[in-house]
Amino acid sequence: MAEADIPETERDTTVVPLHRAMPERVSFDRHELRLILNLYGRKVAEGEWRDYAIDFLRETAVFSIFRRSSEMPLYRVVKNPALARKQGAYSVTTTGGLILKRGQDLARVLQALDKPVKLVR
Repeated sequence: MAEADIPETERDTTVVPLHRAMPERVSFDRHELRLILNLYGRKVAEGEWRDYAIDFLRETAVFSIFRRSSEMPLYRVVKNPALARKQGAYSVTTTGGLILKRGQDLARVLQALDKPVKLVR
């Protein structure tokens, strides 16, 4: 039986979505984690930071940075792909919710946390 002989209602149809499906969970890729962990390692060596936590949620991925594990995070590096075209997928926020920097390039956003040490006299 040829395809032309089959009624249109019985033909196998494939539905193609018009938009990309969002992943089940947002996560950091290997390159992003390397950038974050390089900064984290330098700050641990300087004695500023001591612990971290990573959360992979439905809409965001969050890397939280702690001075002590029993405290609130000092900073959070957030990846939110839904904001990629508007404000940038990456942001660095403080404990109080203040956004220090936001943008498309993670390396530039992390510069907000990697300020050089100043000598105070």
